[in-house]
Amino acid sequence: MDNPPSSSPTPSTPTSAVSAGDFGAAFKGFLERTVAAAPVAEPVFAARLRAHFGTDPAALPIVAEQFEPSEHPNLQAALDAWLQPRERSFEAIGVTSEYKRFNGLGLADILTPGRTGLVGGSGPTVGPVEYVNIALDQNRVMTCLQFGLLLIRDGELPLAVLVCGPTERTVRDKGQVEVMAADRDRARAFLADLRAGMHEGNVYRGHVVSLALERFGSMRVKFHGLPTIAREDIVLADGVLERVERHTVGFAAHRDRLLTAGRHLRRGLLLHGQPGTGKTLTAMYLAGRMRERTVVLLTGREVGLIPRACAMARLLQPSMVILEDVDLIAEERDRQQPGCTPLLFELLNEMDGLGDDADVIFLLTSNRPDLLEPALAARPGRVDLAVEVPLPDASCRRRLFDLYGHGLTLRLDADGLDRLVDRTEGVSPAFIRELLRKAALLAVLPTGSSGSRDGDIDAIVVTDQHLDQAMHELVLDGGELTRRLLGAAS
Repeated sequence: MDNPPSSSPTPSTPTSAVSAGDFGAAFKGFLERTVAAAPVAEPVFAARLRAHFGTDPAALPIVAEQFEPSEHPNLQAALDAWLQPRERSFEAIGVTSEYKRFNGLGLADILTPGRTGLVGGSGPTVGPVEYVNIALDQNRVMTCLQFGLLLIRDGELPLAVLVCGPTERTVRDKGQVEVMAADRDRARAFLADLRAGMHEGNVYRGHVVSLALERFGSMRVKFHGLPTIAREDIVLADGVLERVERHTVGFAAHRDRLLTAGRHLRRGLLLHGQPGTGKTLTAMYLAGRMRERTVVLLTGREVGLIPRACAMARLLQPSMVILEDVDLIAEERDRQQPGCTPLLFELLNEMDGLGDDADVIFLLTSNRPDLLEPALAARPGRVDLAVEVPLPDASCRRRLFDLYGHGLTLRLDADGLDRLVDRTEGVSPAFIRELLRKAALLAVLPTGSSGSRDGDIDAIVVTDQHLDQAMHELVLDGGELTRRLLGAAS
């Protein structure tokens, strides 16, 4: 007899649940395979360059060259000049990319497509051409290409030039020019033309400039406008100014004849004397007399840029390097402060390293010639003329009162001017100028007041009383420090 069927249900095999992570991974893989299987469009710049060159741009050489931030306007001037001939044409294209602000972007980068996939990014695309305004001298502004691709046709020869200007927002603080051409020699020739154009059209040539350090160690060039200083404004003892002019202006005027005769043009001039005697004024006067000469000023913390300043002077000769207060960096070695010696060595090396035909003047000023390094002050070829700018004698002091009293009405006693000349023995021109300035201020102020007279536009009348009061304030009330600052003997 058969057994009856069991009333209990037959157990079933349990089904394992699929986790959300496994599902997501599988779905992501599906999407990526789908994207990979889709046709890939050629990057936009690869297509433009292929059409420009008529071949695959990935097979063409690229030559790059960097330039200092200060050379940006020179690069623009050279580009403008190179593109000027009628047989040359170009098209400027902007480049937009999320990476160019931080790591820079090159020609090779814009040829490649962007990342693809579910979390991919877009590659470089066409955008606006970027320019930057750079201030030059006398309110001039040069608009320079900051970032852009130039598709150039030099007759039948194609070139592609990518300009990436310097910016503090990138790791790379220098600018860069990249050139793509049919062969490497053609790209190198273009860059050589640019370098020659940057030298020929240098925007700093013939100007008065100084160098300054920017963030990240880059160098900036600043233009300076010097006041017009007439020869009559330089009041020195007889023969002093003539010696200085002979060593500077005279050499410049007869440059070619001296070179033909085998005379070297490089020269060093040291102006030394007490503060306020007119050393800086004389240097500025010389700069104005030789307008065609590039003048590089070095003062204060900028003395650390001696090598760069001298390199600029060599490049832009005829030139003159003016280094004020050279005793601050060229004291005798046993008296130097830590850190001064390297600057001294740099200065000596630069002065020694000039060729005989280098038309470069080193004009140095010093208040303490006794502290100067003997190799700088005495050795020919470094400084070959040292001229003392002395305190003014009686004749010079009389001329200085006439010079700095211009515009004032001096109403003095019969012997008033003679008495002033006698009382100011041992003072500098700076002291006399300040004496007359303070006397003029006392003349326009009502007694016991620090305000000006309303509506009084008459000539300023300076009397003996004003000069006596001004002398008292400078010599006695001002104290020893004021006297030293204005170059007055104790």
